[in-house]
Amino acid sequence: MKPVVVTGPPRADLKTVDALAAHGVATVHEAIGREGFLGPHLRPTHLGSRIGGTAVTVLSWPGDNLMIHVAVEQCAPGDILVVTTTSPSTDGMFGELFATALQYRGVRGLVINAGVRDTAELHAMGFPVWSAAVSAQGTVKATPGSVNVPITIGGQVIRPGDAILADDDGVMVVAREAVDSALAAAEARAAKEEATRRAFREGQLGLDRYGMRDKVADLGIEYVPYAEWDPS
Repeated sequence: MKPVVVTGPPRADLKTVDALAAHGVATVHEAIGREGFLGPHLRPTHLGSRIGGTAVTVLSWPGDNLMIHVAVEQCAPGDILVVTTTSPSTDGMFGELFATALQYRGVRGLVINAGVRDTAELHAMGFPVWSAAVSAQGTVKATPGSVNVPITIGGQVIRPGDAILADDDGVMVVAREAVDSALAAAEARAAKEEATRRAFREGQLGLDRYGMRDKVADLGIEYVPYAEWDPS
């Protein structure tokens, strides 16, 4: 791919993204058919954050953060910077100074399929980060890449302007055209889960609520009193 910076891409409606993010990654992921999850290797540097925003994508050379510098200019309030590299990298490509510049522009957080550093400072300044690694190893600024082009992380394609949701359970993407339908599905699932939550609080068992007793029997699982059980 020829190095390019694409300016002014369409973005998902931010109010809808905010409503979607409030349901959490696990609920939305299940609600839309278990799609969009970027994989368990992306973990928050600190627990307790739940954010949603629109993607500004970065394709960088491993060990080189030049294109993150380029991408800062393309960021707007409500965005989440999403970075990957052309081959695997764990170098600390992002730290406190980048976060300071992004906070000024209203960026809500970072998702990076590589390494970050300055994690204590990032936590203190309230800038949430999900990364594949934490590393003090720094980078150079020498190799061209691209900004606001489709990238792939964990087998999922992320386009500029797509919705990114991130919390303690991980990170997922929802296509910008699909945020309305995803929100409707998430709201329906949340209502269903609340009904189940009430039932469990009243003592109902999952075996009965989900109709699994016949399945247990069909699988040959037997209930045997302890006095009659022969473990041999």
